Amino acid sequence: MTLTDFLLLLRDSIPGGVRLAIPLIFTALAGLFSERSGIFDIGLEGKMLASAFAAACVAFVSGSPWLGLGAGILTSMLISLLHGFASITNRGNQIVSGVAINFMASGLTAVLGQAWFGQGGRTPQLANEARFEPWEWPGLEAMDQIPVLGWIYRFIISGQNSLTYLAFLAVPISWWVLYRTRFGLRLRAVGENPAAVDTAGISVTFLRYRAVLCAGFLCGFAGAYLSIAQSAAFIKEMSAGKGYIALAALIFAKWKPVPVLGACLLFGYLDSVAIRLQGKSLPGVGEVPVQIFQALPYILTVVLLAGFIGVANPPKAGGVAYTKER
Repeated sequence: MTLTDFLLLLRDSIPGGVRLAIPLIFTALAGLFSERSGIFDIGLEGKMLASAFAAACVAFVSGSPWLGLGAGILTSMLISLLHGFASITNRGNQIVSGVAINFMASGLTAVLGQAWFGQGGRTPQLANEARFEPWEWPGLEAMDQIPVLGWIYRFIISGQNSLTYLAFLAVPISWWVLYRTRFGLRLRAVGENPAAVDTAGISVTFLRYRAVLCAGFLCGFAGAYLSIAQSAAFIKEMSAGKGYIALAALIFAKWKPVPVLGACLLFGYLDSVAIRLQGKSLPGVGEVPVQIFQALPYILTVVLLAGFIGVANPPKAGGVAYTKER
């Protein structure tokens, strides 16, 4: 591979990076709502996996991607209620609850997939009408005449599915909810000082339950994207650690919605570059083992978190169960 080929590869990885970033955006925003309220959510991975399975099953049976999306959201929100019951109502350890959810989702999706479809834990292939298919925007030929902008219009703006546009729309909506609404103000306050919120006559428990439900709602979009938009079926363990990468992006963005978008796009782009580099020779280096490229996004995640974000302070009451003073 020449240097020119390498630079073209970096450019051509951008559209794939956008597509790979979508589940990260939804999941990181989900973690943002939960953790801003003081509830750490390691179970994002499990909720994404369970919602992907539910979305694929319902889309296969009904033939409707929107019904599949609804099933994914409902499943994820129910699991969020389970996490809330363990960590808010019963004041259990939030990390243990999240890890348990991940194991539960991993096991149940594999067992149910095998029991229902007999295909090794995966669902049957979905028909095109049961998936969120890409939109082709008008004026592609005319825009192609414009350098740079034409390429962006054809390969990044056009050719994306509905959930991709919803992911980018979710970022300003999340910012507005957190910083311009009474609910957002109280949500941020309960993550910093729940005792003060309680003293003001506001239910800490109710606020935190609403926060974890918001997290479940957004995780449902992420899971549905994996199985009925990016792919055409549910595959065993298809979340492949994306919930943990989303948590890393959330820390990298210091629990703020707009930086979350940038962090997720960065991690999605690194993943896309790693996929395209597999089996290729780098200029001046030669062929590199494929395992190096598979590990590259995770290695760079650790490097970025360790050396480039400075101090990232989580909400002060994060991970601490609140006991009402009497």
